[in-house]
Amino acid sequence: MNFLALIGALALSYYRPHTKLDWLQQVFSPYAKTLERNFNGGKNRHGVLAWLLAVFLPVFLLGVGYWVLHEVSPFLGVLCGIVILYATLRFSQFGKRAELIVAALRSGNLEDARQLLSSWESADASQYSATQVARVSIETMLRRAHQGLFAPIFWFVILGPAGALVYRLAHLAKTEWHSDDETLFNHFARKAFEFLDWLPARVTAGSFAVVGDFEDAVYCWRTQAETWPDKILGIVLTSGAGALGVKVGEPLTHGDHLEFRPEIGMGDEADADYLQSSIGLVWRVLVLMVGLLLLLTFAHWLGN
Repeated sequence: MNFLALIGALALSYYRPHTKLDWLQQVFSPYAKTLERNFNGGKNRHGVLAWLLAVFLPVFLLGVGYWVLHEVSPFLGVLCGIVILYATLRFSQFGKRAELIVAALRSGNLEDARQLLSSWESADASQYSATQVARVSIETMLRRAHQGLFAPIFWFVILGPAGALVYRLAHLAKTEWHSDDETLFNHFARKAFEFLDWLPARVTAGSFAVVGDFEDAVYCWRTQAETWPDKILGIVLTSGAGALGVKVGEPLTHGDHLEFRPEIGMGDEADADYLQSSIGLVWRVLVLMVGLLLLLTFAHWLGN
């Protein structure tokens, strides 16, 4: 039944894509900010309570609803799973922006490519060169594919639709409650997401290696992941860059501020062709995951 729900959600996302870049974030963000305003007392326990209300409560309620519907009728359970996954997965968004940036770079329209990247990342890319636009776009593609597609699918396989939802809400809570102050409010949200992302990041990185250049992907993963500021995300990015045979990372200029980033990956400089290749890499990993879930489903049926 999980396989049918996943295929149904992916098909629905492909033929009826979300009109907004991240519909779930736009719905969740006001709720998360309200909880932060009312619970942020600067203590870790306040963050734990807010996280339980922001993440655990909606996941628990939807999980119970899914279980009840599945007990009434497996067909209703599949429909409920499709709805939850359709709202959770970002399948309809991961490649469209990248394809537009590819087209802009290939036509030599750097300004359009910068604007597309800025709207995609919600960051200033006005000073980026064509190579930097390609690099950051590849990083964004790999990161969004992992956090919006592959990791939720992993938890969906383990825990059902509630698993996909708990990962996405945990990621959004960590993002919405990010702050530069010294309070401990967002400490639990960060740790909870790191726990949920530890194994999926390695599954995604291993999948990149399997469908890409295996030797270079593993080498970059082993030697470069620790240099990235976010160590878990570094596993995904280094493996993906190695699988593609391209260099990403390196410092970026934001106005008068220079953001230090290590160079990761290996091979050629990033360009529109490598960005297009990253789209193909993500598609191959998706096919691999769906195929493995199909095999697990057949094995389960045969076992029964």
